Amino acid sequence: MKILKLLNNKYLSILLLIFLNTFNANAEDKPIDIWNIDENEIEESSISNNQNNLETNNTEISQPSIFDLQSEKEIETVQVSSDLNSQKLKIIGLYDPEDYDLQINMWSNSNGDQLKYLFTNIDKMQLSKDASDLLNIVLLTNSYNPEINITNEEFLNIRSNWLIKNKDRELIEEYLVKNQILNLHPDLSRYLVDQYLSEANIEKACELFLKNSEVINDEYLSKFNLYCLINAGRSEEAQLILDLKKELGFNDEYFEKKLNYLFGYTQDPDPSISETSILDFHLAHRTNPDFIFEPKKNTDSQIWKYLSASNLLFNIEEVDIVEEEKISLIEKATHDKNYSEKDLFALYKRFQFNINQLLNASESYKSLSNIEARALIYQRSLIESDTEKKLEFLKLLKDLFIKDEYSNAFDIELKQALETIEPDNVPSNFTTFYFDNIQEESVELKDIKFNKDILHQSRLVNYFNGDFAKSKIEKDLDNFLKKIKKDKKYILTKKDIMLIESIKSDGIEISKKYEDLYEINESEMPTDIQVMINNNEIGSTVLRIIEVIGQDNLTDLDEDTLYFIISALNQLDIDYIRNKILLKVLPLKV
Repeated sequence: MKILKLLNNKYLSILLLIFLNTFNANAEDKPIDIWNIDENEIEESSISNNQNNLETNNTEISQPSIFDLQSEKEIETVQVSSDLNSQKLKIIGLYDPEDYDLQINMWSNSNGDQLKYLFTNIDKMQLSKDASDLLNIVLLTNSYNPEINITNEEFLNIRSNWLIKNKDRELIEEYLVKNQILNLHPDLSRYLVDQYLSEANIEKACELFLKNSEVINDEYLSKFNLYCLINAGRSEEAQLILDLKKELGFNDEYFEKKLNYLFGYTQDPDPSISETSILDFHLAHRTNPDFIFEPKKNTDSQIWKYLSASNLLFNIEEVDIVEEEKISLIEKATHDKNYSEKDLFALYKRFQFNINQLLNASESYKSLSNIEARALIYQRSLIESDTEKKLEFLKLLKDLFIKDEYSNAFDIELKQALETIEPDNVPSNFTTFYFDNIQEESVELKDIKFNKDILHQSRLVNYFNGDFAKSKIEKDLDNFLKKIKKDKKYILTKKDIMLIESIKSDGIEISKKYEDLYEINESEMPTDIQVMINNNEIGSTVLRIIEVIGQDNLTDLDEDTLYFIISALNQLDIDYIRNKILLKVLPLKV
């Protein structure tokens, strides 16, 4: 007889609270963190029975690449009032504002309507790595949420949506675990565990729950947590929690049947297969030794990925070349990167064509089905020795994949075929196709070459690395400006002015006799950005800068754009981010 049937309903809710706070997927004690934002100690308010006290672990953090921190600090939190889920919402994030010269109230003056507009625009872009790194910083720096025309829930959703789009799983996990906020970000939490489970990585999928120290409210995540307890050999805890949930109204017949098999209550596996979620699908596979499933074109991509990772997709040797519907599914799976290109093209080699079809492939493919046409052109490209003709067939094959919306199914094999052709032997009418698809990885230029004749490429740039004492930078810059003033041919560029203005912004004195070397055009700053700066809308200003950078790398921006970006950061005293940008765009790299 189950435990709950022995309980008096009068004490059920009390037992539930005691149990769920005792038996969870993490046996460690909760750490207590406080971010001292003033001299007075911040006292925690008592929490009612229906509220959760969210707390943050003190663990070290990993930082985005181009904005690496000079030092790592413990992240501490305070609680602020919020109407989100009738709970107290604390300051959550990963980075200390001081590390990036930001402020804990960076969003306080921002208008929510404007923020939502900016985020909508940014969400439509495929941000460059530089812009993405900067957005990670501004969204994950510990700060108060904006309060004007935007709710806490809306701002949290903005964070979730960006992190999901950015797909940095390590960053997502660190953010969720460090802040213990699975309940505040159920969609983000589900995204993370589903991604790992779709790769059949059960251990990693369950890791998030094993690191969690709070009661899980979301039903899907709660079911996942129950499964992870069973998977970790903690079936008694899982059974008791399940019983408690059922007493409170939980009802999922499919899920319970699968768990009863895992508990050992039944020896007969339930043959039903649900595609409602990747968890349901995995449970069907896990609880049925004779599991068989053939995907269809409308099968969810996560299930395709799971089938591929679990070696449950079609065995290429068992596929008959007359089964075009099945081959079409394989092509789609290859396009979605859930099936090996090598296996697909091995299948194409099994098609049999006569000598006339091969010799006249450029015309004969037109009378074949789409699948047969791709197989024919592929085989023809393999036997072609003439470089131009080979490129012609490779391009035709790529176009045939694109026509059926399977363009990604011919990436790796195409690159390998192109690598057999020397660039110098590529005819001019195929150069674009060749270089667009060979995808040579660009070599990142790291070493700085200094130019003593150009201000912004001189060793003075090292000031932004912290390599100059105040007295030394004043003297060296004065000497350089003196040389420029004598050289009537030297005209200061925008990058030169950026260097000078940034050094002046830091309080370094520059002689007034050099003020006539250049003029500042105040109109170059976009009006809306200047208004944000004047209103001390720090977060909004950085977001607007991210929107300006967009899909471009910092090094590809024109000097006018770079100038007003640096000017904006100077006005807001965001020196750390400014320095990182200047070190990326000013020096000559070799």
